[in-house]
Parts: sequence; C-alpha cells; structure tokens
Amino acid sequence: MADQDSIVPTPEGNGEAQAVGPQAVTIAQYIKDFSAESPSSPQVFQWQTQPSLDVQFGIHGNKVADDIQEVILKIELTAKSDSGTHFIIDLSYAGLFAFRNFPEGAMPPFLLVEAPRLLFPFARQIVAETVQNLGFPPVLLDPIDFAAAYMAQAEATQQAQDQVAGQPGGDGEPPVGHA
Repeated sequence: MADQDSIVPTPEGNGEAQAVGPQAVTIAQYIKDFSAESPSSPQVFQWQTQPSLDVQFGIHGNKVADDIQEVILKIELTAKSDSGTHFIIDLSYAGLFAFRNFPEGAMPPFLLVEAPRLLFPFARQIVAETVQNLGFPPVLLDPIDFAAAYMAQAEATQQAQDQVAGQPGGDGEPPVGHA
C-alpha cells in the first residue's frame, strides 16, 4: 500500500506506472541582458599587438514561482592591449528550470553547478559569434568547472563561518595566540 503514493501514470497515458523521483526540467533558455562593443574601432584593426583576454563569470538565481527557478550565467569578456580596448562583451544568459519532488538539499548544487553547465555551451556560442561579428577571430571560451567553483565557494563560506565562531579550520581548537 505504501508504494501507491510513489507511482503515477506515464505522460503518454499508456497505463504503465513509474516511480516519481526528483525531476528537473528546462522550460526555456534566453538572453536576459547583452552588450557588445568595440570602443576603439576602426583604429583597433590597424594594431599589431595581441590582446590579453580577461574572462569573468558569475551565477545568479531567482525564484520565479514555487517550483520554478531562473538561473543566470553572466559572462564578461574584455580584450585589451597596450594600444587600448579591442572589445568588451557582457552577456547574461538565463534558463528557467521547473522542479518536482526535488530534495531541498539538492537544490543549491543543481542551481549553481548543473544548470550553469547546461547553459554554458549556448552562452559560449553567442560569445564566439559576437566576437566574430565585431570583426575579430572568434573566441572559444574554455569550459568552466562549475562544480569546482561551487566547492571553493562552499569551502570559503565554511571557513568564514568557522572564523566568526572562533574556530579556524573547523577543528574546534582556539586560534594560536589566544587563551
């Protein structure tokens, strides 16, 4: 009898039943905000220096409804040389994700690791095409390890909490030099 709560008919309505587990579905992907500029054009095309690239990324989320979250992958790309700025691209690429039976503890890793991993290839393509449309060779961004970034942020947060609690490193020992 207890299993009756965890089965539902399949969407096709063929009478078969399946277990209801955690589900995450991508509803939509879209450009939320976007700008591209080449502030030194047309002089930039006469420069012989190779620009250095500065790539920054960030992940933001917004709750849209009870079971719907928006995840925004923000990518900022700047190409500069001693001669000046070659181009600047600022892209916020977003996705809407719906959740059903999703454990609360699994939500942050999904929103900060899995969702950006799903959005990144599309944002990468937009950046490459935009750089090319600005008149430069396309820039193919290296893949981002969102899991490593998430773990580093979680570790930094834990260390900050430990320091506030007077427990550097979380080992329960008082800081050196304190009684």
